[in-house]
Amino acid sequence: MLLADEDTFKILIATDVHLGYLEKDAIRGSDSYTTLNEILKCAKTNQVDFILLGGDLFHDNKPSRKCLHSCITMLRQYCMGDSPIRFNILSDQAVNFNTTQFPWVNYQDENLNISIPVFSIHGNHDDPTGAEGLCALDLLSVSGLVNHFGHSQSVERIEISPILMQKGNTKLALYGLGSIPDERLYRMFVNNQVTMLRPREDQEEWFNLFTIHQNRCVHVCVQYVVVCLNHCIVHSCSHIITSVKAIKCAE
Repeated sequence: MLLADEDTFKILIATDVHLGYLEKDAIRGSDSYTTLNEILKCAKTNQVDFILLGGDLFHDNKPSRKCLHSCITMLRQYCMGDSPIRFNILSDQAVNFNTTQFPWVNYQDENLNISIPVFSIHGNHDDPTGAEGLCALDLLSVSGLVNHFGHSQSVERIEISPILMQKGNTKLALYGLGSIPDERLYRMFVNNQVTMLRPREDQEEWFNLFTIHQNRCVHVCVQYVVVCLNHCIVHSCSHIITSVKAIKCAE
């Protein structure tokens, strides 16, 4: 049974854009910027509810000024405007966005006019570094252009609290975990040091979506993510799956 549009999340999922890759190359220098432009244009054309980025938006954790300038320009061009946002966030945003001075989703900021929210975790190329633990995504976040989530600050235990979204009768629990060194994360999963919190109410009514940026294939015996995560993630009811629509850009 197909659900009505007012109950259907339309999400564009993209990952590994690697903005700035070979940007000084005479032939391939603009490839990554063309890719991001196509992604954002596709999102606007299809009138998606939000964009979900799975990490490595930038190729380096210290992107060039040209790279940041181009990224900010495109985000402003495609993601700001008067189009209404048709879903609500029900979870505690101070927990979901706990690494910024502005711990709320950007489209609810009265000083901004967002038409397409962007939610992103960081990857292994654009991961937080330094004493402050900052990355390029944090610059976009504090500027109100991107909602950076899934940043775990603990090396002892990871507790992932989902962003709870509702559109009409559809409930979506968006989990995120930015890139962590594979060996460490493998060990934490094996030692049951990773906890995924469940919604307090109507637990069986939520569709669960987990965004992660790690190796899945076994390159080295302890440098990949354990695939069997059923004990960590709430199972999702099959009748809810029809309420999420993913938009795929042309390859």
